[in-house]
Formats: sequence, structure tokens, C-alpha cells
Amino acid sequence: MQLPISRAEPYIMHIDLNSCFATIEQCANPLLRGKPIGVAAYASPRGCIVAPSIEAKKYGVKTGMTIRDGLALCPKLIIRLPDPPKYRDVHLRFKKIFTEYSDTVIPKSIDEAIIDFSAMAGTGIDLVKIGYEIKRRLKEEISEWMTCNVGIGPNRFLAKTAASLHKPDGLDVITYKNLEEVYSKLALTDLCGINKRYEYRLNVARIFNTTQFLKADADYLKQFVFQSVHADYWYKRLRGYEIDDVNFATKSFGQMYSIKGGASTVEELEPVLYKLIEKAGRRLRRHGSVAHGIHIFTLCKDGYFWHQQRLQDVEMYTTLELYKGMWRVFSKRPQNEKIFKIGVSFYDLEPKEFVQARLFEDTDNFLRLRTLSDTVDKINDEWGEFVVRTGKMLNTEDLVVDRISFGGVKELEDLYLYNQI
Repeated sequence: MQLPISRAEPYIMHIDLNSCFATIEQCANPLLRGKPIGVAAYASPRGCIVAPSIEAKKYGVKTGMTIRDGLALCPKLIIRLPDPPKYRDVHLRFKKIFTEYSDTVIPKSIDEAIIDFSAMAGTGIDLVKIGYEIKRRLKEEISEWMTCNVGIGPNRFLAKTAASLHKPDGLDVITYKNLEEVYSKLALTDLCGINKRYEYRLNVARIFNTTQFLKADADYLKQFVFQSVHADYWYKRLRGYEIDDVNFATKSFGQMYSIKGGASTVEELEPVLYKLIEKAGRRLRRHGSVAHGIHIFTLCKDGYFWHQQRLQDVEMYTTLELYKGMWRVFSKRPQNEKIFKIGVSFYDLEPKEFVQARLFEDTDNFLRLRTLSDTVDKINDEWGEFVVRTGKMLNTEDLVVDRISFGGVKELEDLYLYNQI
């Protein structure tokens, strides 16, 4: 028996900033507005364009292209290097606006977020009106050049689909009334989560368009397409049932840095490592946790990858404790390899309140060090990152390359909790 299309009311809103990094650059510099620009990881011809502006997209410039290819399509393309502090600031600002409308705001990436209005069902709330109000507030409170797409639907999947229908600066609603009509106008790869590989598998199963995908039953999808529980997920997701509202408990805290030009000696690596540990350690402490395990990985020249992990005999909380634990693992790395990327994560977590002082250790000193660590964190949360820092972290600004990914919001959310603007 075919599962009917869900008749749930559309109380999920998906908001997607248009050409995020490039638009933020235009917001910050009015001289760039209306011009084709591309934010690229590096300024060399082979540098990857990570965000073309709306104007650049009209010339066919796409995310993932090299600068050389982008300039071939658009000779007037202006290249800008990423400015992560600006992007983090905008993310926190739009998140602050969203939380004024609902207690349930789920960032999905640096430029996307979900606002769940389900708790207000039956109150007569008008989400279309709110959507236009949010668009207006983004222009008034962030920048007049800021635009976004708003999608409204009965589940997260359809809200995101609605947000993709009329870019840029659109607002669309999908309900059980127009769902089939919307699907009839979409290709399979227009659906979030369906890439070319899945399109091929659907085609092999004689499913060539989204309407056929909707009408295929779960058993058929499982037997001929997905061969897993994902068949049931897609069967329900397409019909408007919520199956993506899953929150996973935090199991680790990590951080990764790229090192400009690479580094191999202890003298070169020590400042970077200490900054790396401090950054990840602050996130650990913000969540009131201690860690027992540590994992380190490095990426060296010619793609050589090394990693090692180890459970420690004692719990780690302060930056100094984490740093000592890190060296116990990092000392086993292959020597003299030039490292271009390094990452660390702390796992096997435990709530801080259950931690006791160690045997044969000065209890008062033990507690003082942890209190000092918490105090330094509070100062940095209040006045800015690394305002108070150790001498080991000096002169790392030119060595460590600041990166931010579209999907990486964990660090931002930790910052939002303790440093609201």
C-alpha cells in the first residue's frame, strides 16, 4: 500500500544566503557591488574558486572552477582571497536574527539555516510574512546588498527544495497541494542528496524523473536503487514526512590548520601546535568536558598522510594538559617530514564535574590551574580570540592559514553560545 503524501502544515523554514562569501565581500566593499567577483582559495591561476558572485554566475563561472577557467569565461572577473572573520561575523549576525523568531534554529552550513516553527502550530502564524520580514532585516541589519532564498515546507527536505526554486532572492512554499507540480519541473539532480551516481542508479531502475521517483514504492527503491534503509528514508522524505530531524551527541572536539609554506622542525611547529590545542581546548571547556583520548593527523608533501591516536592515563582539560598529551602522540611522527596541514581531536569525553584531583598532586594547585584556564577563556570570549595567550603562540598569524568551510559550523555554534553579539 502506497504511503500518502503528508498533509502536515508547512512549519519548517530554510534560509540560504545567496553566493555567501562573494556577497559578503560586496557588502563590505561597495565598489565590488554589481561586478563579477570570485572568492578563491589562492590567487594563482590554478586556485580554486570557492564562491562566485551572482554576477559571475551569469557568465557561467561555477564553484570549483580554477581562476584560469573563470577568467576565460569572464575576463573581467575580480578575484578576492577569503576573509574568514567577516564570514563568521555574518553567520553569527543572521543566526541572532533567526533566534528572535523561534527557539529552534539549526545552522546547516556557514550560509544556511533551518528555523523550525512547529511549536507555534495552530497559532495562525504567517511564515510567508515572516520570511519577507527576515529578508528585510538582513538588508537593514547586515547590509543592503545581502539577499537570501527562503523555502517553507512540511519537512526539512522540502523546505530546502523550496529555497532552491527561484535563485537568487526567492521565497517559495511547498505543501501537499503543490508538491507534485513542483516535482514535475525538477530534474533528479535538482534534489538535494541526489548526485550523478544516484541519478545513474535511478535511471537503471527505469526512474528518469522526479515524478517517477515519487511514485516508486519503498520495496522497489530498496531492491533496485539503494539496497539499504536509505530507500525508506527517501520514500518518506519525498512525501513530506520528517526523517532528517536527528541530533547526534558530540563525541569529540577537533581543529585543523593549514601551514603556509609547510614546517618540519619543532621550533616551527610548536607555536602552531599550541594555537591548535588552545582553539580545540576552548571548545572542549565550553561544553564542560574533559578528554581522555587524543588523535593527530598530518598531511605532508606529495600527499603523505600520517595519523596516530592514543588514550591517556589521565584526563585532559587545560591547554597545558592537552598540549602535554598531544606531544606524547606527536613525538611518534616520522621525523623531518615537512607538514602542510595538521589536525587534532580530543575524544572519550567525560563531564568536568566528575573529575577529581590526581593522586600525589597538589590539589589546590590542580584546581587553581583549571580556574585560571577558565578565566582566560572568559576574557578571550569577551574581548576577542587570543587576546590573552602564551608566548608560544606569538607570530603565528603569518604561518597559519585561516580557513572556513561552508559545512563547518560547529566552531561557530560554540562561539555563538558564549560570545553573543
